[in-house]
Amino acid sequence: MLGAAAGLTEVRTDDLKKLLRLAHRGEPTYPLTALELARLGLQHCAPPLLATLRGLGEHAVKALLVAVIAERLPSNKENAIRRELRSQ
Repeated sequence: MLGAAAGLTEVRTDDLKKLLRLAHRGEPTYPLTALELARLGLQHCAPPLLATLRGLGEHAVKALLVAVIAERLPSNKENAIRRELRSQ
């Protein structure tokens, strides 16, 4: 495991989406803890999640999850490549 330097790269997109869904439903209590992630069924990816999200409030967690998930979407990657090619 790479720890905090790896950010959320070690967490599957499906798990990030699950946490975001739960966050929009008001399920988690903040700040997130290992116990809270286990209660939500995300104990298998608690270390990398906590390395990045520990200490953050609800709005910050949601914003970060949305940004990471958006970065991973294939259509956003293709658009970024197109912008990069046009700027050269």
